[in-house]
Amino acid sequence: MTGPFVAHETVGFCHGCNRTFNSKALQSLVPKHCNVAYDLLVFVGQALFRRHRSVEEIRGELITRNIRISPSEIGYLGRKFITLLAAAHRRATPRIRQAMTMSGGYILHLDATHDGDAPALMTGIDSLSQFVLANIKIPTEHADHIIPFLRKIEADYGVPLACVRDMGTGIGKAVATVFPGAHDFICHFHFLRDIGKDYLEPAYARLRNCLRSHGTSTRLHSLARELRPLLAMQSEQAVAFTTAIINTEFLKNSNTTSLASTYSLVLWALQGKRCGDGYGFPFDRPLLGFVDRLLELEQRMPELLALLLDNDKPNESQPVFKLLAEACFIAEDQELRKAVDELHQRCQVFDSLRTAMRIAPAGGSKGLNDEGSTKAMVTIRQGVENFRRSLDKEPDLAADHLSKKMADQIDKYGDKLFADPISVQTPIGPSTIYPQRTNNILEQFFRKIRRGYRRKTGNNSMHRALQTMLVDTPLVKNLDNPDYMKILLDGKENLEELFAEMRKSLAEGKDDLLTNTDRILPGFRPLAGLPSLPGKLIQSLTGW
Repeated sequence: MTGPFVAHETVGFCHGCNRTFNSKALQSLVPKHCNVAYDLLVFVGQALFRRHRSVEEIRGELITRNIRISPSEIGYLGRKFITLLAAAHRRATPRIRQAMTMSGGYILHLDATHDGDAPALMTGIDSLSQFVLANIKIPTEHADHIIPFLRKIEADYGVPLACVRDMGTGIGKAVATVFPGAHDFICHFHFLRDIGKDYLEPAYARLRNCLRSHGTSTRLHSLARELRPLLAMQSEQAVAFTTAIINTEFLKNSNTTSLASTYSLVLWALQGKRCGDGYGFPFDRPLLGFVDRLLELEQRMPELLALLLDNDKPNESQPVFKLLAEACFIAEDQELRKAVDELHQRCQVFDSLRTAMRIAPAGGSKGLNDEGSTKAMVTIRQGVENFRRSLDKEPDLAADHLSKKMADQIDKYGDKLFADPISVQTPIGPSTIYPQRTNNILEQFFRKIRRGYRRKTGNNSMHRALQTMLVDTPLVKNLDNPDYMKILLDGKENLEELFAEMRKSLAEGKDDLLTNTDRILPGFRPLAGLPSLPGKLIQSLTGW
């Protein structure tokens, strides 16, 4: 990283054994047959995967240090960094397992991120140590693809105390097959989200279709754009209007009262589509909030018309009529009104379950990072059991097929929802471990990967990244963990020193960095170079 330099190496040769001895000092700086030092390799890897810099940004940073390398070289160094990191992780696996054993074991969180038809990236994280343990790219979340991944985790780290996952059928079968004796818990957030989608989506879809047929949102946005320049020309009066409304002061009728009121009401109605606490559907229902505001406008129409109409200035009254006409169109749509009424009833039932489970509360400020209440699991279990009994007791719910489906889901996954504290024996005595209620540790992790990719490329789609990234790229997260770094370095000063020692081991045949590739399996690369593989294959199979 100090810029280009020329090294003069003194090479020793032993005539007795015909061996050549290279400079250890030089090989600790630069790999043999390479012209890029370890510190530059680590700098590029950290810039790409920890600081999420683009190739051009990295080139610019290096030029200021009098280092000029091509974009393809930067990409190559990035892949080399991940390959060496993955090899170092594999070598440190026994020490990682020992550290987790000293803590009483580990709790395996499993999840995958998808994008279209690209391979799914599945990751396993221990929520106690916060270590990324293993990764794999699979075509689908079918049990047959997940089982070998879990068996590798079992071989490397032993059987987990518990697994926390979503409600996927494939991952559920794989966990039951590989870890039959371990606790198997369902993420509370995933459970609520899936059960809520099934319960609310039919009515919400009807509401969505009705709104599309009306085109209300488009026309309201157009009305807002129409009113904005008219108010901008009377900015002082507009400011006085907003100040009076905010402070609940008496509002004197002025030239801008009608326009400003209409503009405010349009923005207020459209803001209904942004209602929510950041959890996403079914916890947030923006279309329902939008329609509720329009229906409220329709109900208050007589009062609004009496206050805002000005018979002396009919042109200024036109925007008011346009706004209230949109509200009337919505209010007169009987199919839409039925969907709204049904949604309000179903939301009330679903929100009762949210309250019982003490997670994703209405008005919560944590959004997708909500870990749920710290209430005792016994209290949460009792609340859910009381809710489940209400589904049978209330006649309307007992006769409703969607409520029956909700009850079946609670019965099916009830035992996997409530994680009692796990008592374990450690080398320093007994310990109690509390499994996390959600899989947020992985959800947050995947969101961070997406943000980093978007930061580098400006592209929100992960499709290409999932196709091309090395499978062990998520191990970079561990570099932020001091406990992991202590285990990984094992007495070395830094990654540069660790990688130099590993390359030496590789040269002596003690390691194999190529086993980490996710494109070609070990041993298969030479077959691709054979002049006639079919003939060789037939020869081998027939013995001729």
